[in-house]
Amino acid sequence: MATEMLASQNVLKDIDEWQEMKKEVNLKKRSRTSPSTPDYEAYGDEAFNPVSKEKKKEQFRNYKDSARQKRVARFYEIQHELQTYEFVEKMHQKYLPRLYAQDESSGLWMSIWEALDYLNQIVDDSDPDTNLPQIQHALQTAEAIREKWPEEEFDWFPLVGLIHDLGKIIAVSDKKLGLDGEPQWATVGDTFPVGTPFSEKNVFAETFKANPDFKNPKYNTGTGIYKRECGLFNIRMSWGHDEYLWQVCMANGSKLPLAAQYMIRYHSFYPWHKEGAYNELCNSQDRFYLPIVKEFNQFDLYSKSAEPCDVEKLKPYYQKLIAKYFPEKLLW
Repeated sequence: MATEMLASQNVLKDIDEWQEMKKEVNLKKRSRTSPSTPDYEAYGDEAFNPVSKEKKKEQFRNYKDSARQKRVARFYEIQHELQTYEFVEKMHQKYLPRLYAQDESSGLWMSIWEALDYLNQIVDDSDPDTNLPQIQHALQTAEAIREKWPEEEFDWFPLVGLIHDLGKIIAVSDKKLGLDGEPQWATVGDTFPVGTPFSEKNVFAETFKANPDFKNPKYNTGTGIYKRECGLFNIRMSWGHDEYLWQVCMANGSKLPLAAQYMIRYHSFYPWHKEGAYNELCNSQDRFYLPIVKEFNQFDLYSKSAEPCDVEKLKPYYQKLIAKYFPEKLLW
């Protein structure tokens, strides 16, 4: 589809920016003198002091016996059966034309903060770690990042924390606004490539056996329909809030850097950034940005807490950041 190719090219053509950012990151790393100030690669999980004081790190992403085990297990059973290559294609055909049309007379136009308000209607069925509304998770993530990355030149980093799950708005049902209310298996949960063999490093990997693509030799042999090291931006990921929000950002002219785009598009790709799967599909650009996605993941995962943030107190700060990187109204 032409609109999607345009979106992908907007990232892939940016190799010069990538090289410049690599130099910038290395300079930042050499200039940091405080051991409490993180850098992209040296700042690992062991050094992170999560905002959440209620759980140990090993208690997060518990897919064996969490309090929400039955709900989460059932979610992945459905998601892994129904997220086929054909389904993903249909979702691209459904959403991308209206996003890239940018027709002021049609579609759903609203601000980032208005979209955040809609997250109050969503509790993620795939998440074993929290049952708070999504706007609280958004602010907890953003504030954890801001505490560790206070530099003004990285102000886009806490902003990504705030908006990273905004794509979950497609799970909201509101006919007046044109929101269809996609099922959660088409909105949330870990993401994975389609059109290539399913990795055993996916959570609940055994449930992929019910997916029609599992037995399709077109998809289950070698690297499937893709060439080795073709790059993540050239493959189809399972459909969900990561992909949708990235497309929204691209279609609406976001000024977020490429690092932020990787965080948004692949933050739920746990089999890649946590388990090391699907490396055969990655190119040098993907491997460069992997530590940056890992850096973001710490805040996304470990900041979850039962203690809610003060939304109204934090709102003015984040509204200024939103205005810096996004237009006032976006087409959703």
